[in-house]
Amino acid sequence: MARLVYGGLVTEQSPLPHVVVVGGGFGGLATVRALADAPVRVTLVDRRVYKTFQPLLYQVATGGLNAGDVTTWLRALRLRQKNLRVVHEHLVGIDHEDRRIRLLGGQEIGYDYLVVANGVTVNYFGTPGAEEHALGMYSRSQALKIRDQLFIRLEQSAFAQHRDAGLRVVVVGGGPTGVEVAGALAELRTAGLAPSYPEIHGDAFEVTIVQRGTELLKTFDPALRAYAAEELARRQVTLRLGSGVAEVGPDKVVLTDGTTLPADLTVWSAGIGPHPEVDAWDLPRTEHGRVAVGDDLQVDGRPGVFAVGDIAAQADPLPQLAQPAIQGGRQAARNILALIEGRPTEPLKYHDKGTMAVIGRRSAIAEINVPGLRRPLRLTRATAWFAWLFVHITSLVGVRNRVTTTAGLVVRYGFRNYKRPVPIVGDVPTIRPAKTD
Repeated sequence: MARLVYGGLVTEQSPLPHVVVVGGGFGGLATVRALADAPVRVTLVDRRVYKTFQPLLYQVATGGLNAGDVTTWLRALRLRQKNLRVVHEHLVGIDHEDRRIRLLGGQEIGYDYLVVANGVTVNYFGTPGAEEHALGMYSRSQALKIRDQLFIRLEQSAFAQHRDAGLRVVVVGGGPTGVEVAGALAELRTAGLAPSYPEIHGDAFEVTIVQRGTELLKTFDPALRAYAAEELARRQVTLRLGSGVAEVGPDKVVLTDGTTLPADLTVWSAGIGPHPEVDAWDLPRTEHGRVAVGDDLQVDGRPGVFAVGDIAAQADPLPQLAQPAIQGGRQAARNILALIEGRPTEPLKYHDKGTMAVIGRRSAIAEINVPGLRRPLRLTRATAWFAWLFVHITSLVGVRNRVTTTAGLVVRYGFRNYKRPVPIVGDVPTIRPAKTD
């Protein structure tokens, strides 16, 4: 029988096994939901009161969607899942011997089975100035900060005294996130900023992608990579390939080849890594910092403790995407039930459904693995865009989020409305022109 200790006192006792899930992302929620009808008690621990649909955060950052469109209140899960309890706090330590977790506020929660699914965060790879001056985009607050800074910079440019004043955005990283951010910024610039900001002349709103490798989207087929590069160039996105970032300053990005790029706003999408607090959890780690797990997703040397999603790595690590996290969460739940019933656990059999990246209005790329086909189904242009739209809308949690997100994306990219969409802005202070003598 597990003990649940909250605020230093035992508040609940039950003969049912207690499963504690840390993290309310794709992997954590998949685990929780898979245990909805199981004879267990489930406690979900997350530092935030909401779950973020990260694949659409760049739309929030560029004014296409409201933050509420891509977030879901975690406590709403209890409406349909009565064996669930939600606790909002930071995990600071794990007592593996006594099978308890310790939270920042001093609370302790005992467990029979523990699932670590807390995800990862932005990794600046020790680049000088990057953490201070570049904006990551892996959380809702980060996306909102980018959005606010974007429109603050636009307002400042509108009041600048010299004709060539504008906005220079540097996106670091040429993976799907970097490409989607740059494409959305180009869409924003093309579809409405000219009449809104007539003071910003010509091509003064610049968008540049910096990628250490020589190609974008290296996990995609070469033909799809070439199409994406052509589409970005057609949208006047500058590609700086083959050089990494040596330093980030408040108004510049210095490349490893010595080139200095002016940057009013630097968006960092070059990599992710574990949260620093994982170091205190006494879990075995791989060379890249992810928690080492076996084929059945149990943490090496920690029976009854599982790790799923971006934070976990098997001998052959899965990509840090939504589908591996979802499938891993479901498999962890099945293996917990197997342990409860005295059955052997089973390995995760990952089914790669494919990957997608959107570039702009009616422009995307997709590789979809269709059962029965020897090769992935490769899509581009409007066909890929509609496939991307369908997958992302259906993956959102809740009818309201699906409806509002569909409306927002149709307004931004729709056939009639795309030329004059009104971007969503946040808290932008009054910008006054500089006084002249």
